[in-house]
Amino acid sequence: MREFKKEKLNVKVFEDRPQLGTAAADTFTKKVVELLETKEYVNVIFASAPSQNEFLAELNNRDVEWDRINAFHMDEYVGLDKDHPAGFGNFLKDRLFQNVSCREVHYMNGNASDIQQECKRYAGLLTEYPTDIVILGIGENTHLAFNDPHVADFNDPLIVKVVDLDHDCRIQQVNDGCFPSIDQVPTHALTITMPALFKSTFAYAIVPGTFKANAIAHTINSDISELYPSTILRRHDNATLFIDENSASKL
Repeated sequence: MREFKKEKLNVKVFEDRPQLGTAAADTFTKKVVELLETKEYVNVIFASAPSQNEFLAELNNRDVEWDRINAFHMDEYVGLDKDHPAGFGNFLKDRLFQNVSCREVHYMNGNASDIQQECKRYAGLLTEYPTDIVILGIGENTHLAFNDPHVADFNDPLIVKVVDLDHDCRIQQVNDGCFPSIDQVPTHALTITMPALFKSTFAYAIVPGTFKANAIAHTINSDISELYPSTILRRHDNATLFIDENSASKL
């Protein structure tokens, strides 16, 4: 492993995905233990994407006081069948939540009859349970959650909102194997906004793979702006970026 810092962002580069996943799980577990020394419970937002697979698999084997963790996910498709395996709540349930006993798991409902009310409901939960740790992916277009460049707002007044997904974002869902073709990828989603993600005390971005090389290059080297939303991580006081040699290949 090699590491460096870009502005405030700690960057750790691992040889491969398994090593990255193990290291990220180690970091997460140690931080939870540390926080629980002074807190009754810890509030965590989890990312849902194949980039998280190794990390989530490792968490299943860690000695974590899950009954003192309140879990959230950061985005969800609007109008996708509630049992679809690509649903982000379903993704996390399958890979983590059904295997551990969290204090609470709060799911977004992308099929709510009043989608704006669902945004307000979830925003209320995030206000009630301020985020201690956010686990992030970074999209091929540098989005965080579903804050694609055309809807990302570093000063967004909202906590959760409905967004339309750009073409690159929807293509990524096909590249990730979540959908067989772009016409089956939903066009809209719920997402936690940029400021709400940024408020987390600790942020860990887990971003392996060749498909993410351009995004990582922008994250590290481009000017901080909504054109490349992930660049904002360089201003976070406690953010760590976990990448592998493939995603680091264009640095």
